[in-house]
Amino acid sequence: MKEDVFLRAKNLSARRGKYKAVEGVNFSLSRGELLTILGPNGGGKTTLIKALLGLVKDVEGEIIIDGKPRERVSPSIIGYVPQIKTMDRNFPALAIELIVSGLRGSWPAFVKKSEKEKALEAAKIAGALDFVYKPLRYLSGGQAQRAYLARSFVRKPKLLLLDEPCSGVDQTGEKDLHRIIDRFREEYGATVVVVTHDWEAAYHHSDLVLLLNKKQICCAPPDEAFSSDNLRKAFSHIGHSHKMIFGVGENVRGS
Repeated sequence: MKEDVFLRAKNLSARRGKYKAVEGVNFSLSRGELLTILGPNGGGKTTLIKALLGLVKDVEGEIIIDGKPRERVSPSIIGYVPQIKTMDRNFPALAIELIVSGLRGSWPAFVKKSEKEKALEAAKIAGALDFVYKPLRYLSGGQAQRAYLARSFVRKPKLLLLDEPCSGVDQTGEKDLHRIIDRFREEYGATVVVVTHDWEAAYHHSDLVLLLNKKQICCAPPDEAFSSDNLRKAFSHIGHSHKMIFGVGENVRGS
């Protein structure tokens, strides 16, 4: 049994309409740990994130956050980055207003001095200071991701839930975003859950990897999770050996 468990899911299942989108999920994370959720499209990854957020109502099982049932947890301790492709980038707002919306839970008509200070601090952490006064519609994909990360950082949350935070970003930008996320959790002790399709990033940055294809395949440290057998169960096929996929022996986890 882990000590100092911050986030636990026990026998967690979630329905979307008539069907179970997620079934039989079990994991526990200590403070400051990072869990990556991997699986095929339609495998229930986003549904699981939304269940942890409390946005899916038809849920069975148990979600405990910081020692409390999910329904008793203050939203202020959770930071969330949804899939950016679902966002309306044409909304007439500045990046700093997006960040401040993470403090208010709504778009600000004006930004108070105290809010501005917190927003600029979060923007600095996320590497977004250079474009905080730029309209959202003019942000590049990488800039938009940093702005949304800053929004999730602005309350200094204890739990970060990130749904494909590096989607649409080039390889260099992706590495920068992973470094930012790692730095935030190290500095503030945040527990992080990330949905991604990037096996390499999951292998090198995760404490635990949850392989999900509607049902949980496994939840284990990367070296154990990424066995050929587990990958076949999750993705139905795998064309390369473990060493070929991750360059084991050439790359070092966490780099």
